Parts: sequence; C-alpha cells; structure tokens
Amino acid sequence: MPVEVLVTGLGATTPLGGDVASSWAALLDRQSGVSRLDDDWAPGLPARLVARCKADPAEQISRVAIRRLDRSQQLALIAAREAWAHAGTPQVDPVRLAVVIGTGVGGAQTLLDQDDILEESGVRRVSPHTVPMLMPNGPAATVGLEFGAEAGVHAVVSACASGAEALSLGLDIIRSGRADVVIAGGTESCIHPLPLAGFAQMRALSTRNDEPAAASRPFDKGRDGFVLGEGAGVLVLERAEFARARGATPLAVLAGAGISADAYDLVQPRPDGGGGARAIALALRDAGIAAADVGHVNAHATSTPVGDTAEATAIRSALGDHTLVTATKSMTGHMLGAAGAVETIFALLALRHQIVPAVLNLDDPDDAEDVQALDIVRHEPRQAKLEAVVNDSFGFGGHNVALALTRV
Repeated sequence: MPVEVLVTGLGATTPLGGDVASSWAALLDRQSGVSRLDDDWAPGLPARLVARCKADPAEQISRVAIRRLDRSQQLALIAAREAWAHAGTPQVDPVRLAVVIGTGVGGAQTLLDQDDILEESGVRRVSPHTVPMLMPNGPAATVGLEFGAEAGVHAVVSACASGAEALSLGLDIIRSGRADVVIAGGTESCIHPLPLAGFAQMRALSTRNDEPAAASRPFDKGRDGFVLGEGAGVLVLERAEFARARGATPLAVLAGAGISADAYDLVQPRPDGGGGARAIALALRDAGIAAADVGHVNAHATSTPVGDTAEATAIRSALGDHTLVTATKSMTGHMLGAAGAVETIFALLALRHQIVPAVLNLDDPDDAEDVQALDIVRHEPRQAKLEAVVNDSFGFGGHNVALALTRV
C-alpha cells in the first residue's frame, strides 16, 4: 500500500481574502473578486478587468521583504506562513522537510519593471535583487529559506496546472521516503500591461469591462474569456505516521494524483477532453477509489468557450453525471499558476464542511450536451455528503493534473 499523506495546514491569499478563512467565507457568500482596471496604463487595453489580491502584501510582510521579493514571492511567503501556523508549526528535522512551489510565469513584474528602469535610467538604477526576484524558482526558494527546508526545494512550471502539479510532486516526495513534511502549492502575480495585452491578443480575456462582477462566467453560454487574477495557495503535507506522532490535526488525505498531456496544441485543449479524463482516472486509480465515490469536482473552468466544454466532456467521461461540480474562478478570476493549489484548498474545505460553493454568473448554461448533463451547483451553495473530492487543473502546453482527496 502507498504511504498515506495527510494535509495538516492551509494558507492562501486571494482576490476574495487575505487568508483561507476570509476567502472561503466570501466564496460561500458568492462574492466577486473581480474589479475594473483603472491604472493609468490600462485605457488602451481591450480587456480591462483583473482580480487582484484583496489584502495588500505590504500589510502582511516587512518592508524589506517587499523591496527584495517579487510580488509572486511575497504572496507565496504569506500563504506558506499561514499554512505552517495552521499546521501547528511542525517540529521537523530540516533534512526531512521539502518545498514545492509552482508558478506559471514567475517574476514577470520584476523582469518588465526592471527592463523599463534599464531603458529609462541606465544600468546603475537596476536593482541588484533583479535576478533572484525574476527567476521562476524564486517563490520556492523564498519559502525554502523561510523554513530551512533541506530535503529539496522544487519549482514546478506547467502553466495553469503548476499549483496542482506542485502538490502532486509533494505527494511523490513523501511517498518516496525523502521527506516527512512538504510545503507545497502555487503562486502567481503578473497583472501588468504586457501579459494582459498578450492574453487579449489571443482573445482569451473577457471584455465585459462595464460588468466586472459578471465577467467570469464558467460554463455559461455568454462567457467570453477569463479574468486575469493573482494569489497564492499553500498546503502542508505530512507522512501520516509523522503527523499522528506529533499530534497534528489532519484535515484530509491527499489520496492520489494523476498527470497526463494532451499532445494536441500549445494553447487549445483536446476537444474530446481525453487528456483531462485520463488525468482524473489516473488520480482515482492512485487513490484507490471509484468514480462513484467522488461527490464533488472543483473544475478548472476558466470561462473560455472551448476550454469549458472540453472539460465538461472530460469530467463526464471520467466520473459520470452524479458528482457536484463547481467553478470557483467565477469569483476569484484565473490565478494561473496559483489556481490549482487554491482550488485544491477550496475542494478540501468543501469536503471538510460538507458544502459545495455555487458557481457565480451561471445564468444560462451552455447548450453542449456534456455541460447540460453535469450537476453544476448554481445560485446557492449545496449541502452534500462527501467522502472524496477531485480538483482538476489544465495548462497551456497540454498539461493535465487531477488531485483526489478523501476524508480522514
């Protein structure tokens, strides 16, 4: 039997709240974290909607950290500190502690801002912290240094599946015997003119600029793209024997993970959802559970016309029609590399509290047969008897990751 891995701590900073509790409460209250972008550089953009973190990092960490860390690193550090405290600050040998923090883009804001400084003011004005701030492993390194992790510090970069794949790697690390505790999750912050312009040119972003709260609408017939968000989510994973020996309170079992690749297109998913379905099936097999055991799926559901229908096909193919589906990006926007980790936290909280959040803005479900067949939670959160839940995440490049969690 595989080594049992428990989740003992949760941390997050999102467009809905500065921690897990406030984010979860806002989610159940169907609040939107989306706002209109009013920065002075925004008027020329066709899509002027974002989902920024509700809490200012400057109010949560030191001024030194703000100056020396890219915003993606700041958010990861905030979430990791909350998760570690929530886990009871485990006393673990540093050589048995590992870190895995994923990101889709990394320190994009630092790269672009420092390039502007270089062009406008010259070499001497460029920050000496530029390279450590822009490198994609910066968030993982920041968290690893914070907690003195010596079993390995890893940075997963698989676009919008990065946060979920980080958790999958954390699961593997503990099962392999390399660590007793892994701090794992995802972070992202790239609300900047260039990423927004690039996504807009792809026609991936919603242009519902006059209706911010209504812009992100997964599975809805009127969806027209996602809203770029930011945030971080971090979970503390522990080998079950270690957690029980120290008297930790387990929140859930990270029971299985499944990874696949579409090998179809750089940005478009397979229309038949085959890769996503395979990832879900692999996660269930890894967890040793049946499709009938899964009571809830937190869908990736970005609000793109092609992506949502392909995912509906994948979910239905892997799990059937019985499971309750939600899409929390309707409230948080799309946090890219952080999405999989934050949405795993939301799926875990649904399992723990036996309630599934409702999708916001799903007024007129898509006519696609598979969307119509799914039991998507609309209008109000729904109480449910849940024994196992799934979070799925997909990323540019054809990355598919599914995670299965079960009750302790």
